[in-house]
Amino acid sequence: MLKIKSKYKIAKRLGAGIFEQTQTQKFALSEARSKNAKSSRGRRGASDYGRQLLEKQRVRFTYGLSERQLSNYAKKAFSQPNPTAALHKALEMRADNAAYRAGIAKTRRAARQIISHGHVTINGKRITIPSYQVRKGDIVAVREGSRASSLFARLTDPDEASEISKSAWIVLDQPLMKAEVVGEPSYGGAESGIDYPAVFEFYSR
Repeated sequence: MLKIKSKYKIAKRLGAGIFEQTQTQKFALSEARSKNAKSSRGRRGASDYGRQLLEKQRVRFTYGLSERQLSNYAKKAFSQPNPTAALHKALEMRADNAAYRAGIAKTRRAARQIISHGHVTINGKRITIPSYQVRKGDIVAVREGSRASSLFARLTDPDEASEISKSAWIVLDQPLMKAEVVGEPSYGGAESGIDYPAVFEFYSR
């Protein structure tokens, strides 16, 4: 699992949405003050390499990947007709991200943990590999023996229903604690906030 030393320092550089701990109003205000201070002092434009590195790191920490994992994903995607769409699809359709997108887990980190500990099944078979690739038609579910765990209490709480994230390509049946992959994720730069072409530029240097 990816080890992270200082999430707050990383989030200041890559963006508040990288980690759940930094998705707070207090952090956002602190970041805004810091940016205003830098702006008032003046700042040189970032180099192409700096921009590419920033985007590569943003992808790594958003999806919880090691350097080698992201490099392998990028290499495979670059051989496809549409590398950007291929990379986005490969990352989004990881089992941990699918569990997060469905709302089975509140964060990607939590999703990686519950999968690694064997709490999730795909098509009835228990998996322990967060990078497992789901496909259209797959059923991602909480293992029957794990459903009473406090880890999934929010799925049985009616008051939590509005707080569970929803995605167009994977649909959660909250009472049954399972989700069906009904489509495939599509990439839109504005929606995802990630510049994948810059990632390919970084690895092609």
